[in-house]
Amino acid sequence: MNAFLDALGRVPPLLAQHVLLAMAALALAVAIAAPLAIISARRPRVARIALGFASLIQTIPSLALLALFFPVLLSLSALVGGGIPALGFLPSLLALTLYALLPLLRNAVAGLNGIDPAVVEAADAVGMTPWQKLRLVEAPLAAPVAIAGLRTAAVWTIGAATLSTTVGQPGLGDLIFAGLQTQSWGLVLAGCVAAAALALAVDAGIGLVERGIATRRRPLWLGALVALAIGLVAATAPAWPRGGDGPVVVVGAKNFGEQYILARLIGQRLERAGYRVEYRDGLGSAVVFGAVASGTIDVYVDYAGTIWSNEMHRRDVPARPAMLAAITDWARTTHRVRLLAPLGFENAYAFAMPERVAAARRIATLDDLAAQSPRLRLGSDLEFLERPEWVAVRRAYPMRFAATTPYSPTFMYRALGSGRVDAITAFSSDGRIAAERLRVLADPRRAIPGYDAILLLAPDRAADARFTAALRPLAGKIDVATMRQANYRVDRDADKETPEQAARWLASRLGL
Repeated sequence: MNAFLDALGRVPPLLAQHVLLAMAALALAVAIAAPLAIISARRPRVARIALGFASLIQTIPSLALLALFFPVLLSLSALVGGGIPALGFLPSLLALTLYALLPLLRNAVAGLNGIDPAVVEAADAVGMTPWQKLRLVEAPLAAPVAIAGLRTAAVWTIGAATLSTTVGQPGLGDLIFAGLQTQSWGLVLAGCVAAAALALAVDAGIGLVERGIATRRRPLWLGALVALAIGLVAATAPAWPRGGDGPVVVVGAKNFGEQYILARLIGQRLERAGYRVEYRDGLGSAVVFGAVASGTIDVYVDYAGTIWSNEMHRRDVPARPAMLAAITDWARTTHRVRLLAPLGFENAYAFAMPERVAAARRIATLDDLAAQSPRLRLGSDLEFLERPEWVAVRRAYPMRFAATTPYSPTFMYRALGSGRVDAITAFSSDGRIAAERLRVLADPRRAIPGYDAILLLAPDRAADARFTAALRPLAGKIDVATMRQANYRVDRDADKETPEQAARWLASRLGL
């Protein structure tokens, strides 16, 4: 309960961002759907095309649609010479707007087509112009059905906006995703309760507007509109521009506990240097590198093997120093991204099994695992089975598992502990390796590249001496044993700490 109450303290600023995004998407969708519905009601062919397109959008998973806008906007920005934000508000706005179109269009067209033809003929008979007929007859009669569609679209949009965290837009999804990755159920509950309460409140307010119009009770629908406006102003107040000390910098993080900890460690260093810090958590590997290259985020921690395989598309596996030198040169010359320094530890992919299971099956290396793979089940994180490293591992070792199942990192370890899978693609800096007595299998063929943790800076920040001076003390300071301890402080079931607390512990342990 205390964790939940603490998490509620983080809700107001995230709620403000969530409301701004959802309401902007809903307003843009209404602006598109209203004229399109009027045309569609008069032209059946247009209606078929418009409703077909809106229905097609609904078949695309919302997470996929959000992710697809990132490379599209990034390419468009490069084409026009920059200036188009590919991360955060814009891709979220576009995706949510498309999702809101179907209920708006379908209900508005149904409402207009459901008007008694005799009423329309009477309007024509008294000499009304098309505009007068629409404003005085058709719109009021179709309004209750159209507003019902608005209620549906509003609830859908508020719910789907939680997924905008994955493309760097702050919102209530930040609490949900962070809670799932760190097993902080108070965060998950706070995010879900806040999103549900927002959706119910907006639905109830629009419902009163609908009822007031349907029963011709002007005070009811006007009062509901005023209440919604007041609620909108109050909810978004934390997001209003305010004066502040120091420039704002954005720290990025991927979607697992270690990244949350390191982002907070970086943020705390920058705050001490006089910067105001914002966080963009839960980003995918391709998204976060593109964001730092475009300057949408200023700094984040990546891993050498990820850049080597995903961004540089290299398949050879050189020694770690040679790999770091090549990444440094490539990032600077190709994207103007600066590799400030390695942090001192490696977080590599590593196949792991419970010690007792590995001992019983006599599995110590990936060769041993491959020989027995047809009788085993593999669990991985959400990315690994689609990454080049998995291709390289299967090329080096003939693995043919009975089943392969992706999980979020937290639940991957739980699946291993419960016996749902026999082996996992673990992370070498994870504190749960020692705590849960896992055996890390050797990679004698060196199929998996090195994964040194590295600090990457956006082009503009690379020239900021104060910025780089604040972060340089982190260079080479974190060994893998210390990082495992910090990670386990967040991952353990008892006496769980927040990433902020673990980051403060890590800073103290490092003498910072």
